[in-house]
Amino acid sequence: MKASAFVYPWDVNGDPEAPAFVAGLGVEQVTLASAYHSTRALTPRHPRHRVVTAEHAAVLYPPDTARWEGREPRPYAAGDWAPGDAYGEAAAALAGAGLEVHTWVVLAHNSRLGAEQPHTSVVNAYGDRYPWAPCVAQPATSAYLTGLAAEAAVRPGAHGTELESLGWYGLAHLHAHDKTGGVGLGDAGQYLMSLCFCPHCRAGYGGQGLDPDELAAAVRAALEPVWRGAAPSDGGWAGVEKLLGEVPANATRAWRDDTARTLQEAAVAAVRAAAPDGFQVLLHADPVSYHCGANAGVDPAHILSVADGVVVPCTGGPGLLTPFAERARPGAVLAANLTVVTGMGGRPDTLAKDAARARELGATELRLYHAGLASDGDLEAVRAGLAQR
Repeated sequence: MKASAFVYPWDVNGDPEAPAFVAGLGVEQVTLASAYHSTRALTPRHPRHRVVTAEHAAVLYPPDTARWEGREPRPYAAGDWAPGDAYGEAAAALAGAGLEVHTWVVLAHNSRLGAEQPHTSVVNAYGDRYPWAPCVAQPATSAYLTGLAAEAAVRPGAHGTELESLGWYGLAHLHAHDKTGGVGLGDAGQYLMSLCFCPHCRAGYGGQGLDPDELAAAVRAALEPVWRGAAPSDGGWAGVEKLLGEVPANATRAWRDDTARTLQEAAVAAVRAAAPDGFQVLLHADPVSYHCGANAGVDPAHILSVADGVVVPCTGGPGLLTPFAERARPGAVLAANLTVVTGMGGRPDTLAKDAARARELGATELRLYHAGLASDGDLEAVRAGLAQR
């Protein structure tokens, strides 16, 4: 099974030993960030630094000024954490070590955009804005994400791309010093707290036969027992229907599913139009369409008819692979994403066993998160695990 390791440009640039070190893990590919959100990242082996602070979401290459002239939103250039063409420099070094390079593009996750252009953000039923979460229903935002997908995905020398957060973002996101875990919302509560009530989404609910003011009031009423400490009525989608009512719940889902599918189709089409023949397009995906986050909620049959495959979170177990495997066409890529950083909940010592189980459930490739963040001990376990493939 082909394996790829996630890498940031700052893991490589300025460290002449990094490309050979990554190749020596036994991976055939790297998934290299070309557009990424704000982060604070350790670099355990770098000769010049140990912590990199990416202050805001940015592209890690010089954006095409002609493409973005007169457009808003538009991508932000990186600061001194990824100067110049940081992506291109790292990609060339990694390719020189014999690794196939694919881009890693983070899309609907941008706190700076939300801070500077608050109208672009998801707005919950209480009127609170989520600055980290651009509303993908807004036409200008959707056009921006589609253009960013094409530009950031198709970098010189790249053989493919992985598109992250190509769908709805909601409440469940670690934002700054996050303190949102005091009340257990459950799956159903998370959905209700992630429903957007910006003007475009309010109009969308209206198109589904809902009064947006009444819907917002219903969401607030459904959540009131949760704030008082009662356990949320969960149980997946049935829990959402119980909290909100079957008809309005399914109407909101229809609007959101259609919006996400439209964006996903447009972004993949834009990438394909800009890419050379044979360029691989994958989505980081969750097989439950109403889920929000970096792994966008999708309909498995639909997304596998649009993209070349998916990258599926499997650190807690490979069960999410099954809905994709049941609908995969021949040749589709089902990549099992396994965290290999012990300090982030990963189990690099069980990589061989976890990879074998993922393969049994339909995985065709592996993704290892994250070669730049892991300790030497973790990566030695990765090296041993991959040798057993």
